[in-house]
Amino acid sequence: MTSGVAGPAGRNAIRAVVFDVGETLVDETRPWGEWADWLGIPRLTMFAVLGGMIERGEEHRRAAELLRPGVDLRAESARRREAMGTSWMEADDLYRDAVPALRALRAAGYRVGVAGNQPVETERVIAGLGLELDLVASSAGLGVSKPDPAFFRRIAEALDLAPLAIAYVGDRVDNDVRPAAAAGMRAIFIRRGPWAHLQARDGSPAEAAATIDSLLELPEVLAGLS
Repeated sequence: MTSGVAGPAGRNAIRAVVFDVGETLVDETRPWGEWADWLGIPRLTMFAVLGGMIERGEEHRRAAELLRPGVDLRAESARRREAMGTSWMEADDLYRDAVPALRALRAAGYRVGVAGNQPVETERVIAGLGLELDLVASSAGLGVSKPDPAFFRRIAEALDLAPLAIAYVGDRVDNDVRPAAAAGMRAIFIRRGPWAHLQARDGSPAEAAATIDSLLELPEVLAGLS
């Protein structure tokens, strides 16, 4: 699908593509399952409570607090990292289309970045993939989290581009599509993961410049938007 796609050109061209992390590039099934194991919570229970909190628009990270009242999540996270030496995300958690899509976009002439609501450790994992990236950032590193407009401003500043020249790809309507579009970027909605299916039941959010089911669709979709 990507062969023969022209690179960025023209006044309204998209020159950079920036990706969210969780459920956009990364399948979060393993991290959440292992976190449940560490806390002594049955996996099915954890996933069911997560789904309920997403459905109600609540902060999903509070699922563990609801199931283990009084738990100190920061302390438990530190203990787990010390005991297991693992971060929240690992290279094996990437969706199969992630690396091929990033490479295809570079080959098509786009600048490529990754920026999501993640701990700083995620930056090291992304940077260690051996990909040529123009931006690797996390909410922890930036000091601001989505959907704060400042998060998207800092992406544009880091790339030294106008928002209109940037496409932001994400799976959440509330944290990705809506705020990216409000910031002036072209918001690309990827329809996978629990947030995508629960927040956009009709299939495509009104704020999205395009909706995709695979990251491999991006070069052709972006060329059409430009």
